[in-house]
Amino acid sequence: MSHSNISIFVPHLGCPHRCSFCDQNAITGSNALPDGEYVKALLSKALDDGLDPASSEIAFFGGSFTAIPREYMLELLESCQPFLKQGFQGIRLSTRPDCVSYEILDILRDYGVRTVELGAQSMDDSVLLLNERGHTSLDVELASSRIKEYGIRLGLQMMVGLYGSTKELDILTAKRLIALNPDEARIYPVAVMRGTTLGRLYESGEYRTYPMDEALELLAKLLSMFSESGIPVIKLGLHSSVDVESRLLGGIYHPALRELCESLIYRRELESMIEKEGVREFTVPKRNLSSAIGHKKSNLSYFREKGIEISIKPSDSQTERLLPAQI
Repeated sequence: MSHSNISIFVPHLGCPHRCSFCDQNAITGSNALPDGEYVKALLSKALDDGLDPASSEIAFFGGSFTAIPREYMLELLESCQPFLKQGFQGIRLSTRPDCVSYEILDILRDYGVRTVELGAQSMDDSVLLLNERGHTSLDVELASSRIKEYGIRLGLQMMVGLYGSTKELDILTAKRLIALNPDEARIYPVAVMRGTTLGRLYESGEYRTYPMDEALELLAKLLSMFSESGIPVIKLGLHSSVDVESRLLGGIYHPALRELCESLIYRRELESMIEKEGVREFTVPKRNLSSAIGHKKSNLSYFREKGIEISIKPSDSQTERLLPAQI
């Protein structure tokens, strides 16, 4: 059964800091605040359109949900209650690590919140300070522990290529987030937006993130780290949109970023198997065929340019990623 979110954006309201990278209007495509009636109308329409609530969560994104005015937060949570009774899985929200108190968690649990996503972004305190996050790595650890203590699913978000960070620090962030044993993760490489602190630093030449080829290698490594630890990465990179692209100055952004990273992971696996085993024909589960062949068949072209012709065919295997065809 596929999972889906009904996303409701609460842009920037509640955030006590304007982080170096933040342009919520560009990311959410909106600066209007939803009220309880809007939420009810949106959810009612989704049900009328045939949405299966049993495979859906009601998701509040775009700001620090637990830091918005309490009366407004309760209004939004209350508006979801009739729909939880109609079978929605629960409520999902994103927030800051320093805005997760036990009092807040009592409220969230009582109102049917199923998943809390924390914007950790980095686990290096100097990077957090440089990017004006206003919290520390310890806040991430404490909030994660509290969320899990309440039996609420934990999601952790990290950013790659922040001002002052390095590849080594980004890898360390991933290791420390994995150690917190989240239920899921999101990886957001920095997309530099016009009108942000990072945008001004970028335009002045003071800030540059990784070149795309180096970024893809790093992102592929991070994706593999989470996957090998049994933690699904539910999102890699910003959702492509006209709003984002119209404000984009630079950074690590591509509409097919995840596919590029997955293609690179397969390329490295293919290289290893060709070198060690000398095979040229492979099978891969049907669901992974596109990634194995590569974005726009880039893996086939890569090996062809090296004088190596390979064949990758789909299989019905559900447990193996890539196998020599003769096995």
